[in-house]
Amino acid sequence: MINYPRSDKTGLGRLIPSWKLLLGTVLTLVLIGAGLFALAVYALPVPQPNDVAIAETTKVMYADGKTEIGRIGDVRRTSVPLTDVPEDVQLAVLAAEDRSFYDHGGFSPEGISRAVWNNATGGSTQGGSTITQQYVKNAYLSQDQTVLRKGNELVLAVKLETLESKDEILANYLNTIYFGRGAYGVEAASEAYFGKSVKDLDISEGAALAAVIQSPGNYEPELFKDRLMERWNYVLDGMVEKEWLTQAERDQITFPKFKKQEKGNQLAGQTGYILETVKDEMVAKGWSEAEIDGGGLTITTTIKQGAQEAAVNAVKAAGPTYNAEGLRVGLIAVEPQTRRIQAMYGGPNYLKSQLNNATQGRAQGGSTFKAFGLAAALNDGYSLDTVLNGSSPATVDGYTLQNFGNSSYGPVSLLSATTHSVNTAYVQLESEVGVERTIHAAEKAGLPKDTPGIEENLTFVLGSPSPRPIDMANSFATFAARGMYAEPTILKEVTRNTGEVAYRDEDTGTRVFPEDVMDNVNYALQSVVTSGTATRASWMGRPAAGKTGTTDENMSAWFVGYTPQLSAAVMLAKEDKKGRPISLNGTGGIYDVTGGSFPTAIWTEFMSAALADEPVEYFVAPGSDYSTSTPTPNTYGQQTTATPESTRTATATPTADPTATTDPTTEPANPEPALPSPPQGQQREQLPAVPPEGTVTQQGRRRVRRPPTL
Repeated sequence: MINYPRSDKTGLGRLIPSWKLLLGTVLTLVLIGAGLFALAVYALPVPQPNDVAIAETTKVMYADGKTEIGRIGDVRRTSVPLTDVPEDVQLAVLAAEDRSFYDHGGFSPEGISRAVWNNATGGSTQGGSTITQQYVKNAYLSQDQTVLRKGNELVLAVKLETLESKDEILANYLNTIYFGRGAYGVEAASEAYFGKSVKDLDISEGAALAAVIQSPGNYEPELFKDRLMERWNYVLDGMVEKEWLTQAERDQITFPKFKKQEKGNQLAGQTGYILETVKDEMVAKGWSEAEIDGGGLTITTTIKQGAQEAAVNAVKAAGPTYNAEGLRVGLIAVEPQTRRIQAMYGGPNYLKSQLNNATQGRAQGGSTFKAFGLAAALNDGYSLDTVLNGSSPATVDGYTLQNFGNSSYGPVSLLSATTHSVNTAYVQLESEVGVERTIHAAEKAGLPKDTPGIEENLTFVLGSPSPRPIDMANSFATFAARGMYAEPTILKEVTRNTGEVAYRDEDTGTRVFPEDVMDNVNYALQSVVTSGTATRASWMGRPAAGKTGTTDENMSAWFVGYTPQLSAAVMLAKEDKKGRPISLNGTGGIYDVTGGSFPTAIWTEFMSAALADEPVEYFVAPGSDYSTSTPTPNTYGQQTTATPESTRTATATPTADPTATTDPTTEPANPEPALPSPPQGQQREQLPAVPPEGTVTQQGRRRVRRPPTL
């Protein structure tokens, strides 16, 4: 029985409890508290880790799989096993944050008491939390400084110690804690501060990382070096105190050198365009944004670092700079055999404009679309010797049009019409083959069916639709691959943080055109480079084929060209401050910006650098056997010796067409003087004069919408 009020006392003495009662009460409360705590530990489930705790940054790499392009996700973190963290680094962290980690059961009464005493007496502020408590707070709880949250933290820390080993807890802590510089986890911190993996850290560097944990912002080495050094010494002295380090060893350790802090946005320049393209394709293939942003993936892209640098340098070196406000330049290159994107130029800086001109930008294709008419005709049984009417002006099915400068060629072969981009001949060809069949050939090559401007009228072959550079590079890659089509991709391989390969590009493509048809297409489009509207491309010094494109009033200019190894498209367009398309005239100091000017110059600069270390390959000559072709002289001053599988046979030089009769008084002018003169006279494309945009005319019985551009 409890003797209270005390029966053996009188007056106020009855109300004063005995020491036995006080002791019993305290012991009872302690037992009750301990029981409730034990019950809480037993009953309270360990929640799922929060998003920050499980999120890992996704690394995006160049095609070599070793060089990093950038990272996706706000959390910069990469988990590593504890065995990858040097023991000295582990001990440095313990010396900084929890020297009795391997001795306590989740919390340290001594540490809590010391923290309470220091805080109460005005000493250095201390939290008293163990590493287990810190991990619980970061992984499972909020950062609120409330009694309830601290109670939950204590209970979960003890609970966790019963479920996981000390090494497991330490590993999770090291992979979760924030180190500053946007780095979560010791691996990301090692890269951020020292530019190397944690497994390569020495004891001095490990002590420095351990030192910043307490307050990363207050120990940033570039701002507070002296403060950090003081904390660094505290860590090393603690290691000596715990006998993890001898004093002699301690005396030999010097303060480390740090990597400069990365400043600016990691999406600057071309990086943002590449990362967004990667994300878009990942989403299209079924990956969730959550897994992409925080799944700890390693994405190896198809982008080759050398080719990517070549793309950026080509636009800088050969692109217009004068009167270039509002200019949009897009460049993209794909490998014909695999359709892997090797390089892209989406714009000057992703931070200033997020529109990727290589994969999202559009402009009317102009005469580049003649290549689709060529493929459709050859696939339909026509030959390069087929004679067409190149007279100007000409009326075809009620549609009256002209060649550029009203140049009249008279009877002209399909080969010559391709070389000189003769509009009247190509519209006649499209009329005979059929607009629908011409459109179908373009779609088989790679032009998306939803490309704006595709209509079943005669303007299609003159390029009234508005494709993207990726569409054109991929379509012409079908020609380079001798009729094999595949979807373009920027993904080479995706690996999970477990090492499992989750995706690997293995698309082999589908045949859409016969090889002999493509050999003739390639032969004809080579003549555009050797003696047509894109002779600047011949300066590269290796066989190339392609087609220029310039639209009405110079609203856009293109060159899409390829070698057997690489297909690339360059697009130029211009907008005013309100985003409305305007003429390219005057850009770069050139009155008429055509496909044969800046686009071809940029393309040549890019391809020369991108293929500098690649062997020269040749297109298969029409009618030849790929495996047994003999060496043939070519227009590039070279001669090839045929070798199995690795060398293609050179095509013969296109000869002058006897059917082509050109009035020299109406021959197109030479290239603009603002650009270097090519080795031989270059002709501009032949463009018809057309009514203003949107004009609809009645020609005979057929109502024809005139193209705004050609």
